[in-house]
Amino acid sequence: MNAPVTPPPAVTSGLPAVLPREATFDPADRAILARHWYPVALVSDVADRPLAVRLLDQRLVVYRADGEIVVASEFCTHRGVPLGQGTMAADGGPEGVICPYHGLRFGAGGRCVHVPAHPDRAIPGQFHLRAYPAAVRYGLVWTCLDPAPDTPPVLPAMPHWDEPAFQQINCPPVDIGGFAGRQLEGFIDVAHFAFIHVATFADPDNAQVPAYRPRRTDYGFEAEYWSTMGNYPASADHKGADGYRWLRHFRCSPPFTATLEIHFPHDGRLVIMNAASPVSARMTRMFAPIARNFDKDIPVADVHAFNARVFEEDRQMVETQEPALLPLDPLAEAHLPADMSSMLYRRLLREMGLSFSNPV
Repeated sequence: MNAPVTPPPAVTSGLPAVLPREATFDPADRAILARHWYPVALVSDVADRPLAVRLLDQRLVVYRADGEIVVASEFCTHRGVPLGQGTMAADGGPEGVICPYHGLRFGAGGRCVHVPAHPDRAIPGQFHLRAYPAAVRYGLVWTCLDPAPDTPPVLPAMPHWDEPAFQQINCPPVDIGGFAGRQLEGFIDVAHFAFIHVATFADPDNAQVPAYRPRRTDYGFEAEYWSTMGNYPASADHKGADGYRWLRHFRCSPPFTATLEIHFPHDGRLVIMNAASPVSARMTRMFAPIARNFDKDIPVADVHAFNARVFEEDRQMVETQEPALLPLDPLAEAHLPADMSSMLYRRLLREMGLSFSNPV
């Protein structure tokens, strides 16, 4: 199943769409990227305070009101104060976020529902926030800055997430000082394990990459990669995995999301989603839901800690890559046969009309 929970259509102020003041993307690239859905928060983090987030340089606020999660422009429509600095209503009045400057209150759909200075006067529509659609899936809040009218959210699928035998885990998001395309490409890369992940799970003496070939799908592409490179933590008992051929099944949904399903011994399955949310052209917030049907007795905190070490190993590489943006010209960088997935990924981005040609 891939059906998200979707609130009623968002209410907007009618103000014209403009590029954010801190715009770092080429305008043409940003217009294409804005049509896609990205996670901006863990559902569990949207609680008793408004949450300030950014997506494609756009400053947003996420909060709860009247049983729904709201994603809206962060700035109060009255005097432009960031609502992420505000508080949540707790006085028995209308639910929503309260601006810290003059106390304006914003509820479901981003509507302004209370103006303390004039409590008995009608509230003009220009006071409503520009709101964006929100969808809840995989423990994440997803949004889209430029959704197609009357079209349900198109979110990437995550194998096994809804199956009763699988444990559902959400790792804390990771902030990476690099481009989302570079980070996602690192996730689908199969040649770096023996060099970057030796301290966590990989074997430095097992660097050879067997041949594989990705296949296009209606959502992007998938690739099945077989090898003898294990995936147990380096400090763990291998649990009878000697001689085992590991299958890593990648499913990539451009522009910036992919899942990896790893086939463990004894019918074990682990699926991790890498949802790279483009905060800006040089900052990415990576969300990583996990589903697995084994080792469910291990404390979730231990799972978080292990994956944080893996993510940190990758982060150090992504933040040093040049050029910062993912080069889509096939001749801009050299390629190995092991790079079949990344070459197809870049081709699909080009076919979407993206260029990433203006580094910032």
